[in-house]
Amino acid sequence: MMRASVIVVSYNSCADLEPCIASILKELGPQDEVIVVDNDSTDGSADLVAERYPMVRLIRGANTGYAGGNNRGAAIATGEFLVFLNPDTALQPGALAALLAPLSAQPHACSEHAAEIRRAEIGLTTACVVHRGRPDVINACGNTMHYTGLTYCRGAGRLRSEYVVSAEVDAVSGAAFAMRRTLFAELGGFDEQFFMYVEDTDLSWRAGLAGYRCLYVAEALVAHDYQPSYSPAKAFYLDRNRHLMLLKNLGHTTYLRMLPGLLLGEAVTGGFLLLKGPRYWGVKPRVYRWLWAHRREVRAAHRRVQQYRRAADRELVRRMTYRLDFGQLTGRIISRLAALAFHPAFWAARLLFAGGQG
Repeated sequence: MMRASVIVVSYNSCADLEPCIASILKELGPQDEVIVVDNDSTDGSADLVAERYPMVRLIRGANTGYAGGNNRGAAIATGEFLVFLNPDTALQPGALAALLAPLSAQPHACSEHAAEIRRAEIGLTTACVVHRGRPDVINACGNTMHYTGLTYCRGAGRLRSEYVVSAEVDAVSGAAFAMRRTLFAELGGFDEQFFMYVEDTDLSWRAGLAGYRCLYVAEALVAHDYQPSYSPAKAFYLDRNRHLMLLKNLGHTTYLRMLPGLLLGEAVTGGFLLLKGPRYWGVKPRVYRWLWAHRREVRAAHRRVQQYRRAADRELVRRMTYRLDFGQLTGRIISRLAALAFHPAFWAARLLFAGGQG
């Protein structure tokens, strides 16, 4: 059996694939493999891989999004471990070994804190993702999850020197993470209803419900050519998938007890979309219509999660923050005002939930 299967999903990623694949090949051992899943690119991405990298296993097919593409790659993977990378990333020396170390049977000594976490509980590891053009600046050291499902990049915009210690995190960053293939199969892989966005958080949440933790590995350095963008389509996927994640992963009683906080979350997200302008005003109605039209599929997804649930909702939610990083969304003054207005309310709403069972 191969040790690791590195999976890269490409969609018109021709400009990024060469440095990405080259960085992976430098890190591979003799028992590792690279799988590139091309989501019906029109820029020659698949042909480039086929012609220049014959050692790479290439899958061509329809565009099934980040979730579906990674599932297709995992379906043919033979490695004990799965490593998921965005095509616009590049592994730095030693990154692959560092990412896999906490998941393997070998002792892991990347930090005293990580050593305190029982190895059997570590289900996913996530890299120290930095900006390619500014390697001293963090893009994501895992993700931080608000208990309403709102998720943001941990450490975004801060100096890498502030995140040199490995630590448990709420969720992995889909740009670069790893997990055992057996656990991926146990969880049913990525939920393809998500298509793109939030699926990494959903996978992390489901791993938590199954009794596993996510670990940020500071030594696993990955450069990311991150280009921030925001559109009505992205806003729809982010908001719809957040609701989908909550509805499928929370118990019904938990969801009802969390309604005050969830409604506050709607006020925050709805207000943000209103401020973005008329192009974004239809996002919320579209989200609600989709959730209602697909309510049967959502219920079915909820039932599937219950099959491997070992942890109570309360156990997971109490680890999540009640604070939102408004600074990643807006200017300093508005973000401070928003924090003053919403953080006490979110804290109080979670306090009401604290006595409930999952």
